Amino acid sequence: MAELPPVPLTLEGSGVLHQFFRFDWKSWWNTPKSDRERIANDATRLLGDLERAPGGAQVRSALYSQLGHKGDLILVHFRDNFGGLNQVELDLARNPIYDYLTQVHSYVSIVELGLYESTRKTYEDAASKGQEIHSPEWQAEVQATLERQARAMAPRLYPSVPETKYFCFYPMDRKRGEQVNWYKVPFEDRQQMMHLHGLIGRRYGYQVKQIISGSIGLDDWEWGVDLFSDDPVAFKKLIYEMRFDEVSAVYAQFGQFYVGIRLPVEKLPAWLNGTLDL
Repeated sequence: MAELPPVPLTLEGSGVLHQFFRFDWKSWWNTPKSDRERIANDATRLLGDLERAPGGAQVRSALYSQLGHKGDLILVHFRDNFGGLNQVELDLARNPIYDYLTQVHSYVSIVELGLYESTRKTYEDAASKGQEIHSPEWQAEVQATLERQARAMAPRLYPSVPETKYFCFYPMDRKRGEQVNWYKVPFEDRQQMMHLHGLIGRRYGYQVKQIISGSIGLDDWEWGVDLFSDDPVAFKKLIYEMRFDEVSAVYAQFGQFYVGIRLPVEKLPAWLNGTLDL
C-alpha cells in the first residue's frame, strides 16, 4: 500500500451549520410585554418553518437551550447545500428576535462518511488489474465505489436531526506535529485504528446517535462531532472510553464542548418567559 494514494475516500452529504447565541435578557425584560409576545410568536413561526420543509417529516433545524457560560441558545441546521445554510442565516437576521441575539460562535461543515475499508479494497482491486494510479480507468473504479456507497448510505448522508432530549457538539483534529503525525501513518495502520475506534461507537449505538461532519478547508478544525441522546451521561461514558483508544489517545486534539437540552419550537415563548418546561 505504500505506493498507493494515502487519502481515504469519503462521501459527503448535507451541509451543516451550528450557531451559538447569547441572549440579551436585560434588553428583553425592558421590552414592553405586548412587544415581547409579538416577537416570541414571530420567532416561533420562523423556527417552525426552518425546522421542517413544507410537508416534510425530516427535521432540518433544531433548537437547544445551552448549558453553561458559553451561551444561551444553540441552533443546528442541516441543508442540502451551503446556499440553504446561508438562507437560514438571512432568515434569522431579519427576524425581530435577532435584535436580542449575539452570535458568539458558529461552525460550518458537511456530513462526511469515511470509507477506509472500501478505499483499501478499491485501490488494491484497481492495482491488481494493472491500472495506473489516477488514470481514467483508476478514476472510473473509484467513482463506481463512491456511487455504490452513496446509494447505500443516503439516509446517513442526509440525516434528520435526531429528536433526543440532549445534544453535545465538539470539533476535533488529528495531530500533525513533528513527533506525532496522523498523516504520516501508513494507510493500513490508520485503517485498522479507525476500525477499532468505530467499534466503540457502535457499542453505544443504542444510546447515542453520532453524526460526523468534515470541515477541512471549511472551518478552523478538521471535523465536527454531533452526539444526540436521551441520557447526557452517555456522552461522558462514550467519550471517556474513546479516550483510551489509540486514535484518540495518541492522535486526537479536541476543541470546546457544547451541551444543550432540546427546546421544542412551540415552547420557545415559555423559555423567553424564563421557564424551561421540558
